[in-house]
Amino acid sequence: MELKKILAFLGKYKFAILILALGLLLMAIPGRTESAATVQETQPEPEWDVAQELSRILSQIQGAGKVEVLLTLEAGEETLYQYDENLSDSAQNRDTVTVTDGQRGQTGLVRQVLPATYRGAVVVCQGADDPRIRLAIVEAVSMATGLGTDRISVLKMK
Repeated sequence: MELKKILAFLGKYKFAILILALGLLLMAIPGRTESAATVQETQPEPEWDVAQELSRILSQIQGAGKVEVLLTLEAGEETLYQYDENLSDSAQNRDTVTVTDGQRGQTGLVRQVLPATYRGAVVVCQGADDPRIRLAIVEAVSMATGLGTDRISVLKMK
């Protein structure tokens, strides 16, 4: 009688038991290494020269001519890493979460990258004597850097 109940139970829940067994089997397999595509995503990107790119874009404004840009930094780009908080009765511990790549190198898991903030901008261009061009340059620099128009100076190139 007892065997019939066990067989009836197994028959009724065979799929749930199979999924549970498969999950336990997968959990028992040792950790896998990351694929090459994932490792490449964690590599730092080459630095982007904002002033040089801004000079290139501003020189495309009709009438601007040759353009040079100087940006002064308030604070550089800041990387915030993911961390685990361990709360105990006596203290609070914060441990940075690390990721291991295929070569056993460890890096912190990036949570957020805060962009650089700028103090001011100086733009020197050939067409700065035209107020319309000056206005276009000030607006473009303001949009690209987040600076207020009072922190952007546009001067005529000699």
